[in-house]
Amino acid sequence: MGQDTAEAGTPAYDDGNIFARILRGELPCNKVYEDDHALAFHDINPQAPVHVLVIPKGPYVSMADFTAHAPADLIAGFFRAVGTVAAQLDLVAPGYRILANAGDHAHQEVPHLHIHIFGGRPLGPMLTSFG
Repeated sequence: MGQDTAEAGTPAYDDGNIFARILRGELPCNKVYEDDHALAFHDINPQAPVHVLVIPKGPYVSMADFTAHAPADLIAGFFRAVGTVAAQLDLVAPGYRILANAGDHAHQEVPHLHIHIFGGRPLGPMLTSFG
């Protein structure tokens, strides 16, 4: 998370997670976009014809952590990057989906905030059922 100690319900940020290692240049990625606030790259296990991840340049576990602790310019720049990437991928007119998982119940696999951008085909309903 953006602080040295975890708050109730938010796990501490793991500086060894795969996205932190990508940001430090220790691991490669198939980059789509990068600026001072965000890095976007193709997902290694795509769930749609277009599946790109956008991550903020900072140690944030989740959306709650990010919006509580990141400086305003990083928050604004990150969300602008998400919109820029969707436009660069020509997804705006046909449509796309963005998704951010947070925590175990949402199956967040990497403990670094990331936005999935899905597109390239009709995506169907958001949730098929729950219970």
